[in-house]
Amino acid sequence: MIHKIKALFDNGNGCSIRSIATELSISRNTVRTYLRTGEDAIADKLNNTDREKILDSYRPYIIQLLEKFPKLSAVKLLRKLKEKYTDIAVSDRTVRRYIQVVKADCLLKQTRYYQPVLDMVPGVQCQVDPGELRGVLINGMETTVHFVVFVLSYSRLMSVALSSKPINTTTFIHMHDAAFRHFGGRPTECVYDQTKLVVIDEQYRELTVNAQFHEYATRAGFDIRACEGYDPESKGKVEAGVKYVKNNALYGETFTDWSDLETYMAQWLETVANARVHGTTGEVPRAMYDAKERQHMKPYLTPAMALNESDSETRQADKTSLISWQANKYSVPMAYQSARVGVRAEQGQLIIFDQPSREEIARHTLHEGKGHTIKNNHHYRDVNTQIHEYEQDLMQQLGEANATTLCALLKATSPKIYKDQLAGIRKILKQYPLPDENLLQRVCASPRLTASLFKDYLEAYSHQPERLQTSESVRKNTPNPALQRYASLLEKSQENSHDIH
Repeated sequence: MIHKIKALFDNGNGCSIRSIATELSISRNTVRTYLRTGEDAIADKLNNTDREKILDSYRPYIIQLLEKFPKLSAVKLLRKLKEKYTDIAVSDRTVRRYIQVVKADCLLKQTRYYQPVLDMVPGVQCQVDPGELRGVLINGMETTVHFVVFVLSYSRLMSVALSSKPINTTTFIHMHDAAFRHFGGRPTECVYDQTKLVVIDEQYRELTVNAQFHEYATRAGFDIRACEGYDPESKGKVEAGVKYVKNNALYGETFTDWSDLETYMAQWLETVANARVHGTTGEVPRAMYDAKERQHMKPYLTPAMALNESDSETRQADKTSLISWQANKYSVPMAYQSARVGVRAEQGQLIIFDQPSREEIARHTLHEGKGHTIKNNHHYRDVNTQIHEYEQDLMQQLGEANATTLCALLKATSPKIYKDQLAGIRKILKQYPLPDENLLQRVCASPRLTASLFKDYLEAYSHQPERLQTSESVRKNTPNPALQRYASLLEKSQENSHDIH
């Protein structure tokens, strides 16, 4: 190709760049590049097969996709690359050629059914492994603690779920739910050994998966990957994590009760396991996760089947935001008035959660008696705070003295609906012009006052404001008729007394 270009160009005496490009079916920029570059430099470039390619920085992710989906087309692979890396700019042809090289170098040599995702791909893989430690002292008794360790392969962020009983499939599902909520999202896939909690049987690397757990994984939205039998190295990160939990977290510790153990484990995760500088990555798992992996995690909502009916029940909240549980009533937030919520009792606590999302919305200590109402005042609007806000608003509009008198009149007239009366006054003041001082003094001089009477005053004044001024002047300048009659009677009696004398 290079020699053809040089020959056709003939040092400027032959064909033009446009003609050469048309003749050889290549771009004009390619023709210009080869004409400007010496033959030795071009030969060195072509002979250097190890030169860096555009897609080399995306190679781990491409390998991971092709291992999972060997028949993935170049067009589909490029679309997935652009979804994950929005700044990539390559053609289908470039991707197609690169895939051929990758398959020749890596995938044709791959004989195992499963290969762990490489560490440098965030948000893809979580390795999961159960473990147990016997002889842990809880309340002075040697106890076997069962646990499951979850480790994100990229950041090495860890979550640990505990159980006082041997772990069954239902408990295993609960533990996944807790781990994903702890991470704040779910990975693309989870890797397991061939535990019966996940894999029932294997023949020729064909897996029969636990149906209940497979349903959960499908609904939650992550893939199940199983290692080859007796091959712990394929999930070495979590294997090391199990030893770390046994030796660093549990061994040599004593606990007053199971709740004390759970509190300790949560603190250990945040202050030790996820706060240390990891020996392999050289970074702090929590910081690395927040900075580089969190945005790649998929959103997670607890599937409805993640909680068994035996573990939870539903209750209908009444119009006062109360639900019934074992002959007592417990409050829920006002947003759930007359709604159905999920309820379960757990270690002396009544946990109330939203039905669709399974998010906890309230928690109460279980009452041992019957016929009691247990309320959390935060579930209700603070009436006193609202009243204070309404009163302050009136003071700003009407002045402190007038507002204080007016509020006292409202409260004395209608003490049981005082807050509603204040709300009514605020609404009325938005509909009518602010009253002047004379009208306010007349309202405050009334023996009783309601919001409707206040509205009548403002409405009458807005139609005929001169009536207030006239009535005020008459009241000041005209003597009281009763006093006039009393004065005339007094004057007559004085005259009669005069006549007698």
